[in-house]
Amino acid sequence: MKGMVFTEFIEFVEDKFGFETSDKIINEANLPSGGVYTSVGTYEFSEMVQLLVNLSKEVNTPIHYLLENYGIHLFFRFGELYPVFLEKSDSLFDFISKIDQYIHIEVQKLYPDAELPSITMKLLTDQKIEMIYSSERKLSHFALGLLKGAAKYFKEPVEIEMDNIEPDGSKVMFKIEKI
Repeated sequence: MKGMVFTEFIEFVEDKFGFETSDKIINEANLPSGGVYTSVGTYEFSEMVQLLVNLSKEVNTPIHYLLENYGIHLFFRFGELYPVFLEKSDSLFDFISKIDQYIHIEVQKLYPDAELPSITMKLLTDQKIEMIYSSERKLSHFALGLLKGAAKYFKEPVEIEMDNIEPDGSKVMFKIEKI
């Protein structure tokens, strides 16, 4: 997993729960990296899992809720760090349609070892789409947060339904409808 996801997660924890909490969840984990991350480094996904488990216990909040809120946070950070990806879209649905065919391709150029989820979108009407998220990491609640962040960014109120296609959560259907 790319280091940027880790560095931004630590920033998210510090912003929402304080430096002491961030320090505690790192120190209580037995991380191969020692909890020292660079944005361009690559780290084991298991380290993120351990940090999430520790944070969930420390703040008494379910992991899925933390992942969703982190996704919202990270979307806005992506917008600050990589505005070119957002400037090429004029709406939420336009943006989603470009994730797999443009954004992920550009990310792979920058980070060839990045393991990205697969996103496919089907436009049902001008107001409704279906999006399929596939990832062995099973971070659908993180993806939900990114979608909610994107909807806020484009100032488009939406309702989002999330249903597992695969029981293990590796493939999820999102139904997104503008309201």
